[in-house]
Amino acid sequence: MNGWMIFGICMLFIAILSIYKLLIIRWDMKKMARQLKDVNEHFGTNELIRTNSHDQLTSEFSKEINKLIHLYKENERYLEKRETQLRTEITNISHDLRTPLTSMKGFSQLLLDDVPVAKREEYVDIILGKIDLLTNQVDLFYELASILSADYKLEMTSIPLNEIIEEKALLFYSDFREKSIDVQLANMGESHVLANKEAIERILVNIIQNALRYATSYFHLRLEAEDNYLSLYAENDSNDLTEADIADIFNRTYRKDSSRRNGQLGLGLHIVQQLMEKQGGEVEAKLEGEKFSLQLKFYKSIVL
Repeated sequence: MNGWMIFGICMLFIAILSIYKLLIIRWDMKKMARQLKDVNEHFGTNELIRTNSHDQLTSEFSKEINKLIHLYKENERYLEKRETQLRTEITNISHDLRTPLTSMKGFSQLLLDDVPVAKREEYVDIILGKIDLLTNQVDLFYELASILSADYKLEMTSIPLNEIIEEKALLFYSDFREKSIDVQLANMGESHVLANKEAIERILVNIIQNALRYATSYFHLRLEAEDNYLSLYAENDSNDLTEADIADIFNRTYRKDSSRRNGQLGLGLHIVQQLMEKQGGEVEAKLEGEKFSLQLKFYKSIVL
């Protein structure tokens, strides 16, 4: 009889304990539900779900909810940042297209006036220059859109990097000479890399044009073999760049000249970065005093 009584008391104790635990869990779940509702209503805050329960299942549940809240907030912040960037890009694109169009319209109207032949020729030259600028800008936007598309693939082959560097540097030699900029090429021995020829050419043209825009007295290119890759170092002096510029120089929305009086876009180095990444390479920018440098890493190619 005593045995049955003890058994009954034990079962009653277990039942009471189980009910108590269920009530605690239910109370905790209701508390978490209220917290979750508050988080949803005040999403901008850093509030998370808290629980005082020592139940492992409840603790794991609240932990996973907090992970979802964290991921959702991160995504919201990313979307807000991307939306801000998009508005900036639209503003920049509108300005970049409107400026030459406005100029072309103005000079076209002047052609309707009774002006000397010499002036007419001058206005026509200006209009043609603006058309070339506008065409170049549209081409850059199209090129960037193509690079960023998911189906944009590059055929990789063994490329003599030194030959392409020398070819492109020679192409712009007169431009550098006109600006009294000293150009030097170093370590231009036979150097093959695994890359895409058209992408390499675009990268070099953009780097050279960037140097033409900012260099004050020199522009140097040199190759250095490092382990499994080959580095191209592009260096020039500049009194117009700051550390703040270096932090943003590869961004798509970067503009050094916010008014773009010189008609130049800030897409050049962004395209360089995208093309390097598409080929499995890297690009890094540094500023030491007035020396601006780019380091581009290409994978070496074995020539049989």
